[in-house]
Amino acid sequence: MQTVHTLDPLRSAVAALRARSGGSGKIALVTTMGALHEGHLTLVREARKRAAGVVVSIFVNPLQFGANEDLDAYPRQLERDSALLEGEGVDLLWAPTVEAMYPAGFASNISVTGVSEGLCGAARPGHFDGVATVVCKLFNQVLPDLALFGEKDWQQLAVIRRMTRDLDLTLPAADNVLGIGTVREADGLAMSSRNAYLSAGQRAEAVALPTAMRVAIAAIEAGADVPATLARLESDLLAGGFGSIDYAQLRDADDLVLLDARADRPMRLLVAARIGSTRLIDNMAVAPAKS
Repeated sequence: MQTVHTLDPLRSAVAALRARSGGSGKIALVTTMGALHEGHLTLVREARKRAAGVVVSIFVNPLQFGANEDLDAYPRQLERDSALLEGEGVDLLWAPTVEAMYPAGFASNISVTGVSEGLCGAARPGHFDGVATVVCKLFNQVLPDLALFGEKDWQQLAVIRRMTRDLDLTLPAADNVLGIGTVREADGLAMSSRNAYLSAGQRAEAVALPTAMRVAIAAIEAGADVPATLARLESDLLAGGFGSIDYAQLRDADDLVLLDARADRPMRLLVAARIGSTRLIDNMAVAPAKS
């Protein structure tokens, strides 16, 4: 596996990767902030199945962290992560410095309205501007045929797809921004780099999140009132050890329009809740009502 840290060697490495496949093989990109876990590695394995060459980026993006968030504390484990990626057969690791990604005088910003509003967009002002900006740069730097993202951050996936479509990007095109199902621990908790912040007791209590979500989804699909069901979900989380709930909402799966009743189209139940100092997010599909 080749590792590069600046843009010119990246472009040369990507060109060489395409040349090795005769120019006809697809290149897949998996974007990460490092601290890799099984969820990231699942994306890498899916990329390997779908493309002749796999590029993984590791970049802790300062633009998507708020003033009181954990940028400095975010784990940086490049040597460990590199070994994991090499073991998965990754061809190229793009690990830019902050200076390489945002050189002196950098003054541009991508803001995707609509799908970025509410949910984590309300709790983390400016976060999705930072996500859209860095992902657009990564797409332009690597020019992948396809890019794979975990569905755990459903709003992020919606923002990236909208940005890719609105800006008429072709490498990758919006239809090739692929969502891969959330990877979960044996007890159902979604894998996340932030799970490492949980104490043993908090980790045991955190399973209340996926459990309460499944109960709520079963009730909604059985015809229960949506606002009342979501209120019970929040009560269950608070009783299960969570300290506060940022949101628990039913939304259209595509445009993220808020729903107060079950619809006849794909939906997602999205939840963000805090346990100790750690904010956990999750989402799950809700079956459409029969029309």
